[in-house]
Amino acid sequence: MRAARLISLVLLLQARDTMTATELARELEVSERTVYRDVLALSAAGVPVYADRGRSGGYRLLGGYRTRLTGLTRGEAEALFLAGLPGPAGDMGLAEAVAAAQLKVLAALPPSLRDAPARAGQRFHLDVPGWFRATDPPRWLAELAGAVWGDRVVGLRYRRGDREVDRTVLPYGLVLAGGIWYLVGRVGDDLRTYRVDRVTGVAAGGETFDREPGFDLAGHWREQADGFLRAMLRAEVTLRLSPAGLHRLRHTADAPFAYAEAVAAASEPDGQGWVVTRLPVESVEVAYTQLLALGPEVEVLDPPELRGRLAEAAARAVALYAGPAVTGSR
Repeated sequence: MRAARLISLVLLLQARDTMTATELARELEVSERTVYRDVLALSAAGVPVYADRGRSGGYRLLGGYRTRLTGLTRGEAEALFLAGLPGPAGDMGLAEAVAAAQLKVLAALPPSLRDAPARAGQRFHLDVPGWFRATDPPRWLAELAGAVWGDRVVGLRYRRGDREVDRTVLPYGLVLAGGIWYLVGRVGDDLRTYRVDRVTGVAAGGETFDREPGFDLAGHWREQADGFLRAMLRAEVTLRLSPAGLHRLRHTADAPFAYAEAVAAASEPDGQGWVVTRLPVESVEVAYTQLLALGPEVEVLDPPELRGRLAEAAARAVALYAGPAVTGSR
């Protein structure tokens, strides 16, 4: 326990140059008296920890002292090789950087821990994309990742329903959720979220921006994810569903809460087990694609535009199957 804390203290000083006893105690979750004892122990072991006196003083390491990663436990070393997520890193154009970093970590490990990547790879595999989704990264993901890293303003062309819009965005961060990449960016005074697979064009110039220093991407995502999905589902359709259609709707609805709301709003089943309900959707265009997958297990009652489009698709399907199968020209 103490050995791990001493290593953590040295690594903190390597990363932050100078820290007070109060700051070290807070990071290590110990008392300041324990920090004083640990510093003495490090000095006795030959680690050049120096105390600067005065109001702006603190502890620091002399002479650019660096420690190798010989203090890692086996569990810590193996966890490092799970943290890279090479698939998403490769999608963002960072595969070579991740591979190089892992090689450097591997070279710094003692011989007894150099089997860590093999052991981790044998025991864990992180399959990030959702089931039944394309595994190819979105067209503009690498360009957006570069803009995020460089704090560069981008011009974004984005597909919203059946039209495209242009926005000037300050790209704050990228989030991979459920196999789908999202861009979080500032537009004017608002933080907005965009699905990267709906981006149809990116123009990144040389203009940079100053991001809010305290911005917490993970915290923002947790707060906004549910609200974002609800805001995205701005339209509503009224459906009549067979028992099979209601069951399969869970796989085509935009979000779990949309399916849950459709189930909660369902009427009592009729004599054939069909129910009438309302489903939140992003747009008529998106709903058309989703409901085609349910085939004859769904009837759209409203809006008329969507009912007409599905009726036309059904008529084309009847015409297609009315005659003999076309096996190809000879």
